[in-house]
Formats: sequence, structure tokens, C-alpha cells
Amino acid sequence: MKQIEFNAIILAAGKGTRMRSALPKVLHEIAGQPMLGYAVKAAMSAGAKTIFLVTSPEQDNVRAYADGLGCEIVHCLQEQQNGTGDAVRAALPVLPAGERVLVMFGDTPLMRAQVLQSLASCAEDIAVLGFEPQDAAAYGRIILDDNGAPQAIVEYKDADAATRAIGLCNGGAMGLSQNALADLLPKLSNDNAQGEYYLPDLVSLGVQSGRSSALIMADTQDTLGVDGRAGQAKAEKLMQQRLRAGFLDAGVAMQDPDSVFLSFDTQIAGDVTLEPHVKINPGVSIGAGTVIKSFSHLEGVVIGARAQIGPYARLRPGTIVEDEVKIGNFVETKKAHIGFGAKVSHLSYIGDAELGPEVNIGAGTITCNYDGFHKHITKIGAGAFVGSNSSLVAPVSIGAGAYLGSGTTLTNDVPDNALVVTRAPERVIEKWGTKFRNKNKGSE
Repeated sequence: MKQIEFNAIILAAGKGTRMRSALPKVLHEIAGQPMLGYAVKAAMSAGAKTIFLVTSPEQDNVRAYADGLGCEIVHCLQEQQNGTGDAVRAALPVLPAGERVLVMFGDTPLMRAQVLQSLASCAEDIAVLGFEPQDAAAYGRIILDDNGAPQAIVEYKDADAATRAIGLCNGGAMGLSQNALADLLPKLSNDNAQGEYYLPDLVSLGVQSGRSSALIMADTQDTLGVDGRAGQAKAEKLMQQRLRAGFLDAGVAMQDPDSVFLSFDTQIAGDVTLEPHVKINPGVSIGAGTVIKSFSHLEGVVIGARAQIGPYARLRPGTIVEDEVKIGNFVETKKAHIGFGAKVSHLSYIGDAELGPEVNIGAGTITCNYDGFHKHITKIGAGAFVGSNSSLVAPVSIGAGAYLGSGTTLTNDVPDNALVVTRAPERVIEKWGTKFRNKNKGSE
């Protein structure tokens, strides 16, 4: 298929009333990314030169998010929501002349780039996206001529019984020549059941004026639009299935894939094992041979090779875990760099810290990094041993090879290879228990 230069119009002005949220619909997330992010990235991957984003005037947060996606965005305002045709009109005055146009929606997170590329590269004046769901429900129906070319799209509310019986449905996205769009868009009428300007009416207008049309078929998932919370949950489930399948094919082991949740940007090397009930939020990279044990939660974390994480570990943003590190059960880390082969085996909090290679952190150790106003850093040198139930009051440094006795509360720096013990001297008072019980029994 010949690659044709094109621009993409993404319709994102919908308020998403059925989401029951103050957040615009296209900013609701699927696998950790706003739906609009998927639409923009799919269009750019398909080869779009520029994104013409149609939003409503009050959607400053939508425009701000789009501007942060790293591509050329032209903002177009739809002053009132009068249908999809009216939305495209907002972009028409700023479209470059003579270049093909792709029109798509910002709430279709499962749309693949190759489908959009097929629409954009089609030689016909109007290319329509079609799909055949098991339940056609209230989708618009595509009517074909004897040669299999679309001659009209009829919205469900405007369709008669015979038209509703058609199983071929409108997938929403369209590819058009700029000339056809500029000629036909002003001719749209709102004489229909909803009193709106329907973009799909361009098909019948185009055919009547002698313009060519074509049908591009897509999978049902590609066309899935999210209208409410149930639709969001459905899209999340399908996206998770897609992400899991990709990693399974790449050699990632999952004992129970349905219980593992991934993010849009998750990076996992081959031969990694994800045990059941692992949650991976955005910004996570995992090196080869690492095992993430059950009920662990990762976000904004870089993990090296052959590490062991969990079970029940929580690794928060800014954590860097080098090769062969062990992070055990009920350990929480935040903004911590943990060196090669270090062990934080259980029941500890390591935040704003730098741990050298082969450091051992005993159970119940915490870095006291926050003084109520500022965060402070704890530095622990290579091979140091921190005994159980220790509190490291930052800012503080522990030298290489140093030892902290269990129960230490550390407030000063420790030289290399030193031993620190802050426990009170142990006292044994013979028969104290007997005397105490006898005294209290006598007072009853």
C-alpha cells in the first residue's frame, strides 16, 4: 500500500456525561494512560503529519495534556456540541489544502495504527471504517452498493427495520481527500432524529456528487468507543489482555495472567516471572531473569536482572534496583537506589536512600527521611550490615563494611567498618516477676 501524507483530526470535545465525572472523557485512563494518548499515538504511528485536536472551549486540561505528548498539535475549538460533522467543521479552516485527512475519535483506545493507515492511504475520496459485531445494537449501519462500496451510513435512530437488520456497522473513523471534505461538509443537514450534523452523512452526499468510496474493515476492538464506566472497564480488560499476550509471546512467564495488571509503557525483558496478583503501574522496567512475587505493587521503578521482588512488596516512584537485589515481603521503597546484590528482606521502609552493593538491611529497619518540612537522604556504603529494628535518622551516612547492632537509632555518621550499638545496658532483676504478682494479688 502506497504511503500517503495525511493529517489527523481527532474529535475530543465530548463532555462524557455518562462517565459521571468532572474529568473530560478522553482523559480517563486505560492501563495507566488517558484515552486521548492512545488516539494521538496511533495516529502518529500511522504516519500523521499534524494532529488537529477538536475540543470544547473549557477543556484546558485536555489541550494541556495533548501538548505534552511530543507531537505537532493544532487546537480547534468546537463552541457548541452539535454533532460530529459540526466538530470537524471546527478544524476545516486550518487544514492544509490538498492533503488527505483522517478523522477519528479520542475515546477509542484500542484502535490500531495499521487500521488508521489503511484508511488514510486509501485512494478513494471517502474511506469508511466498518466492522461486524456479534450484537449490532445501536450502531449506525453501512449500506453498500452492488460493487461493495459504501453508498450511505444510516444512524440507528433514523433507520427502518430493514436497515437495522444489516450487520455491517459504522466504525466511526473515516479517511477523506481534503477537497471532498471541504466540498461536502458545508452541505450537511441536521434534519435527523437528534437534530445534529452527522459526519457519516458525507458518504451519501459524496456518492450523489460522483465521488468514490471504499470500505475498510476492522476488528470490533479497534472501534470500541468508551461512553461510560462500564465501557471503560471493558476497554481496560481488553487492553490488559492485549498487553499480557504481547509479553507472553516475548517470553515473560505468568502463572495466572488474568490476575496481572500492566501499564501502557511497561517494559519487561525475557525470562521474567510475574506471579499472581502483581500490579504494575506506569514507568516500570524489569530486567531479564527477575521474579516479581505475588501481591507486589510497582510504579516508576527500574529493576535490574535476576532480582527477587516480594511477595507483598511496594516499590514507589524513583526506586532503582540493581542486578541480583532481593526485596522481600512487606518492604516499601521510594526514591531509593539499591546497589548490586543488596538485601532488604522484610518489613522495612527505605526512602530517599542510596544503598551500596551487598548491603544487608535487617527486618523492621526504617529510614527516617522526613522532618515535617523536608526530605533527607540516607547513604549506606558497600557491604554494610544494618541490624533489625533500626531507625536511621536522615541525613546520615553509614560507611562501607560498617555494622549497626539491632535496635540502633542512628543520628550521626558512621565510619567504614565501625560497629554502632545504641541499646541501653541490659539489666536482670531476679525474682521481680514473683514480687510484682504477689503485690498485685494482695491488693485485690
